[in-house]
Amino acid sequence: MEIEGFRQHLITLTQKGVRLASLFVLPGEQPTMIAIVADDETTELELFACQCGRKFKALTPQVPQAHWFEREIAEIHGIEMLGHPWLKPIRFQPRAGQNREISPGVTDYFEVNGEEVHEVAVGPVHAGIIEPGHFRFQCHGEKVFHLEIELGYQHRGIEKAIPTATPQKIIRLLEATAGDTSIGHATAFAMNYEALAGLKPDKNASLIRSIALELERIANHTGDLGAMAGDVGFLPTSSYCGRIRGDVLNTTGLICGNRFGRGLVKTGGVGYHIDATLKQQILDKLTLIEADLISAIDLIWDTPSVVSRFDETGHVSQEDAVTIGLVGPAARACALLTDVRLSHPFGAYEDYPPAVPLIEIGRCGDVNARATIRWLEIKESLRLIRAMLADISAEPAGCNTTPLKMAASSISVSLTEGWRGEICHVAVTDAQGKLQTYKITDPSFHNWFGLALALRNQEISDFPLCNKSFNLSYCGHDL
Repeated sequence: MEIEGFRQHLITLTQKGVRLASLFVLPGEQPTMIAIVADDETTELELFACQCGRKFKALTPQVPQAHWFEREIAEIHGIEMLGHPWLKPIRFQPRAGQNREISPGVTDYFEVNGEEVHEVAVGPVHAGIIEPGHFRFQCHGEKVFHLEIELGYQHRGIEKAIPTATPQKIIRLLEATAGDTSIGHATAFAMNYEALAGLKPDKNASLIRSIALELERIANHTGDLGAMAGDVGFLPTSSYCGRIRGDVLNTTGLICGNRFGRGLVKTGGVGYHIDATLKQQILDKLTLIEADLISAIDLIWDTPSVVSRFDETGHVSQEDAVTIGLVGPAARACALLTDVRLSHPFGAYEDYPPAVPLIEIGRCGDVNARATIRWLEIKESLRLIRAMLADISAEPAGCNTTPLKMAASSISVSLTEGWRGEICHVAVTDAQGKLQTYKITDPSFHNWFGLALALRNQEISDFPLCNKSFNLSYCGHDL
């Protein structure tokens, strides 16, 4: 596709509400830009490309979803994005063609001028074990005009390491892409490898992967609901949810010996089986977990002081959510029906579509909506797990342990629905069938700017609560 045709096609699609799942460049003498768009209404996934050269008229003014993608492309490949409104590096690493590393804290920042306007800087070093990230607030008194989010302090080079690693090592890298989303990312890679190698997991393996993915969703939503309660000083839910999250993680540990599911997903299948005894153990655990969750989380909406802090705090409009391409619970809290399990079903979800919860238009977009979506998703995940467990047969789940050659000169795209939202992996092979490029888009890459919008016209003291209502990944952004 010619450059202008590429640009116009992407602009037209996004104006119709189609989401930009990924945008990246294949390096070479003639760099090739690849766009992947997902249509949730037609359930179609479209890939198209163009040779972009060393200068490219930025898409961002017409396609705001491309904002960070184009900043990343400029940083990695040295392609000049003409007309981009804020072509600031998104990571602290040497830019293409330069040997000088960018120093944290010396980059440009948005500025708001005025006698009573002041800046508040938070991070990059935070209390406890949280990863580094810098937040710079432009404030008028206590009111936030704008929040600029600066990440990329610990670039780990995972995408660069994948093409030279074995499939078994790649799985380990992908499990650490965002440590709280081990199943989501490992499954996305396994799907790409299987597509390129001509493998198909058996029914039991697909069920076990999906059960683990739903347990991952329950654990993280539970922990975040507790943390949101803690941010408004409501300790009963905060204390209980911390313990219950551990119970959910322990349930995953029953399946594979690791509380975060590492080692469970394998290329071609899974590394562990759920027999009749283990199935009953999981069901018994879920019964106790569900009872505890109901007693702990319902307290949020039974306590007016908590609801009053959640209501109308950190609002993101549906229009803005569409414009910037929000995904996952943050999008569904804005009344957008965006869930890969439903629109682009994978694995067991072809037979077990979820009942995706949405918040009605008049009550959507705030912290309360994001909290409500998480609680509704927990309930639906419990239902899905029980239904999937009932369908697992006694025959052990299969797993191909023999490395197979992938198709040459091919490209594969996989989408999974992690607990934060859509995960997109793209694998490109060379003429020998070896990985040439591997591109990962974590849901946090789409959603960080949503947090910035949520803080506009809010009190700066609302930042911890808004931040936790999204709970985005620093490391998932920094690949």
